[in-house]
Amino acid sequence: MSDRNNMFFYYTSDQDLEEKLRPLFDLARQNDFNIVKDPDEANVIVSVGGDGAFLQAVRQTGFRQDCLYTGITRSNESGLYCDFNLDNFEEMLYTMQHEEMEVRRFPVIDVKVNGGDSNFYCLNEVSIRTTIIKSIVIDVHIDDLHFETFRGDGLVVATPTGSTGYNKSIQGAVIDPKIPCFQVSEIASLNNNRYRTLGSSFVLNKDRQLTLKVVQDGNDYPIIGLDNEAYSIRNIQELTVNLSDKVIKTVKLKNNSYWNRVKRTFL
Repeated sequence: MSDRNNMFFYYTSDQDLEEKLRPLFDLARQNDFNIVKDPDEANVIVSVGGDGAFLQAVRQTGFRQDCLYTGITRSNESGLYCDFNLDNFEEMLYTMQHEEMEVRRFPVIDVKVNGGDSNFYCLNEVSIRTTIIKSIVIDVHIDDLHFETFRGDGLVVATPTGSTGYNKSIQGAVIDPKIPCFQVSEIASLNNNRYRTLGSSFVLNKDRQLTLKVVQDGNDYPIIGLDNEAYSIRNIQELTVNLSDKVIKTVKLKNNSYWNRVKRTFL
């Protein structure tokens, strides 16, 4: 059996889901797929659940570059990252075995915190938000330019695929994932004679670097969200954001483009 048929399932186990997945496991084996327990041995990683499960599957398996990710939703779930549901699992297997696969590549952003050596990757967005009833002040730098001083509840930096998540809820634009870029959106900005921001989302090209410097004025412990996880460090002084060279590769169904899924989800 080829190693390319090693498949790992990522999901939160419960009795009802286990019963639904058992026939899918059997179906995968019948189609010459080997189900493995270690994601490092897999060349296909399948999340079961909505977009939240897909984000966790990617994060918990280390944003791997040498495998395909795919998402399966249940009947009561929708997902912009997930092309399949429990009812068309067989179609996914057939596509992977017998048809020329179309592979979709999703951009990832790279985040450094306080100038450290560790890189944190985000498929959706990184957000910085106040945790107390007080606005946060952030100096926003684009490359070497001090662009603005933001005061408000926080900022969201989203990938193109993440533009339909938190970013969209704060009136950010929906961006085509074929455009290598990232978007900055404001959360409840305060604009007056002292603090003035652009007041709208803006989009940065892949070769730009964004630096967010938290003004140390007593609100020095914001919450940092990396996709759907919170970063544990308390004192935040600076975030540096770039578009990563990494991409997340997913199996694409024919006639199911990103914009097909956006229309199906929102319109």
